[in-house]
Amino acid sequence: MSPLFHNITPFIEIVIIATVLNYLLSFFWNTRSMDLVLGLLAFLLIFAISSWLNLPILHKIMLLIGNVAVIGTLIIFQPELRMALAKFSLKGKRFKEITEFDKFLDQLANSTYRLSEKRIGALIVLQHEDSLDEFANKAVILNANFSSELLESIFATTTPLHDGACIVRDMTIVAAAVILPLSEDSSQLTRSMGTRHRAALGASQLTDALTIVISEESGKVSIARDGVMTPGVKPDRFKGIIRSIFTPPQKPDFKSQFNLREWLRK
Repeated sequence: MSPLFHNITPFIEIVIIATVLNYLLSFFWNTRSMDLVLGLLAFLLIFAISSWLNLPILHKIMLLIGNVAVIGTLIIFQPELRMALAKFSLKGKRFKEITEFDKFLDQLANSTYRLSEKRIGALIVLQHEDSLDEFANKAVILNANFSSELLESIFATTTPLHDGACIVRDMTIVAAAVILPLSEDSSQLTRSMGTRHRAALGASQLTDALTIVISEESGKVSIARDGVMTPGVKPDRFKGIIRSIFTPPQKPDFKSQFNLREWLRK
């Protein structure tokens, strides 16, 4: 290695580190994941201080906490990490398969954040495995193919269907003006969250559905799942959470696999 290369090595490292930090901060900024980033920085600061001041007990404790925290982070923030890693795909866009679910997810995200920008309150329930017929049968049955135009029309304040929830099952808008049970647990709700958020939390506590809430006051998008309310969800994280739950696993193509029995018969 030439002396010139050794001189510019620190600058190369600084550029790489700055690029990685910029990507991570831009992805997590203004989301609940930002708390994780700040907590990680605080952890590294305490770890460095314990090493610098030669505090062996504190240093050992930080090492043990770090081992557990890495596993916990991978489990809790799996949707965000999956979405972030997906952006590093080496294939060009023209090589990516665009499925019907991808189109549905794009339309859902676009409609959700258009309603958010206009501060139009909305409550969208994505049915998973548990049936929601109990709630749908008491509402206005639509059974219409999902589209951005239809979804946004339902929640327009001038229509009679906007007051209530909308149930979506398998890319089909099943019903509108649905009344959901309200949650009695208000510990996760802030003062700016109203009846829609309590209904979303209540539905997520009784079923495995994922409920999307758009606040009429702030325009923020929240997601309720398994009795947990996640406020202030950004578009990238929005898609990552939904994709991690509703994308069906790809079935292996057994026809294209090598069949030993068939080969021996020949």
